Amino acid sequence: MSESGHSQPGMYGQGRRRRRRRDRDPVASGQNLSGPSRDREYVSRERRSKSSQSVPITSAPSLEKPIMLIKSREDCGKPGTPPDVSPAVSGSGVPKMEREGQRPTQPVYQIQNRGMGSAASSSAVDPVIGQNKLLPPEKMKHSIKLVDDQMNWCDSAMEYLRDQTDMLVVGVIGLQGTGKSTIMSLLSANTPEEDQRAYVFRAQSQDIKERGGNQSCGIDFYITQERVIFLDTQPILSPSILDHLINNDRKLPPEYNLPHTYLEMQSLQIAAFLFTVCHVVIVVQDWFTDINLYRFLQTAEMLKPSTPSASHDTTGSSVNDEGSEYYPHIVFLQNKARREEFCPRYLKMMHMAVDKLMTHSHLKYKGTLSMLDCNILPGLGRDYLETEVNLFLLPIQENEGEEALTRAGSGLGSAPLFSLLPGYRGHPSFSSLVSKLRSQVLAMSRSQLSHTILTEKNWFHYAARIWDGVKKSSALSEYSRLLS
Repeated sequence: MSESGHSQPGMYGQGRRRRRRRDRDPVASGQNLSGPSRDREYVSRERRSKSSQSVPITSAPSLEKPIMLIKSREDCGKPGTPPDVSPAVSGSGVPKMEREGQRPTQPVYQIQNRGMGSAASSSAVDPVIGQNKLLPPEKMKHSIKLVDDQMNWCDSAMEYLRDQTDMLVVGVIGLQGTGKSTIMSLLSANTPEEDQRAYVFRAQSQDIKERGGNQSCGIDFYITQERVIFLDTQPILSPSILDHLINNDRKLPPEYNLPHTYLEMQSLQIAAFLFTVCHVVIVVQDWFTDINLYRFLQTAEMLKPSTPSASHDTTGSSVNDEGSEYYPHIVFLQNKARREEFCPRYLKMMHMAVDKLMTHSHLKYKGTLSMLDCNILPGLGRDYLETEVNLFLLPIQENEGEEALTRAGSGLGSAPLFSLLPGYRGHPSFSSLVSKLRSQVLAMSRSQLSHTILTEKNWFHYAARIWDGVKKSSALSEYSRLLS
């Protein structure tokens, strides 16, 4: 009772009995005290104030990892500084980055974390290494040897290759003097307006032409910054190479008795090699057409090494069946074409002849290149050529002086307006046709060369193994015995 005679409400009422019951029966933490809506245990005001003051101390270890992620380059580069004793960062910056989900914007940190995994946060990375990974590929100034004149494999091309799979391999074969090196230079890195002495693949000089010699020996290699590999080869069945073998008394391999047999085997080795490691093979000829050239192509196709299978112990099916065998796209390029060969009727006859000669071939000789799609002959529809093969025509490469002379001669005795126009050629210019050919060749499908996807470096090792297998092929040895 109070002095005024009234009883105090909290002394002996329900509130005091509840406090005594809580003091007698302590409840374990986590037990529900007041129904389903309250799951926390009772904590006194003093304990709550003390725990609120100690929150920054207990949450400090959880900030160690974000602190390491935003460390500056200078702090990461200090030797002997363990990650646990890193200097403290202002309290507002780190939680803000963690809350907003921001990531470091320095490219070197992304490369470091991606390349080293969990060890990236505790080790320093040289910024120069990170920047080198982002540099564009090195541009080649000229072609290098993939196979030398002694038919030996060269490893100098390995330094220009990378570990990426988006590549296209284009090879070329043809007889001597048809313009293979010039065509490959124009498709890869040069333009018709440049001096031919600056081409990446050296063309025949005037002196070599007068002596009837050949410029290319073995296989030359060039890769563009767009990751397109070009392979220029020595002429097949070359009379100048045969003359060199006979007159210089070059020692032949023991399995070849006659020089012309050895020359033909060299040509078949190169063609079979290109049919195995290239996506596109361009066959260059400067007149239409040589029946022996098509016989040579079919022989090389027959001697082509088989495509490696995914497993050598496959049961229940043939390992090297026709469906799994790889065959490249083949393009017939008619170089130095005359004006009448661009006539639609003559062009139709050429397509029919090539289709008849390649009927039994497994090479992809039709359906991937078209002169009608290039708007070269705008008056013709797609249905004009019933059997359209991969045939493309290039005229004789004109010089600026000859074109100016033609323009001046066409204006004699006529109006001044017509003297400014070029003479009638019957076809588009050489430069425009080369540009259309390049766009169609580079747009061809890139089929899988082997049972697995190859990077550039893997392709190099695969090509070296194929070249070694072609040189030791029992089929080629048997064919050489038949020839001798």
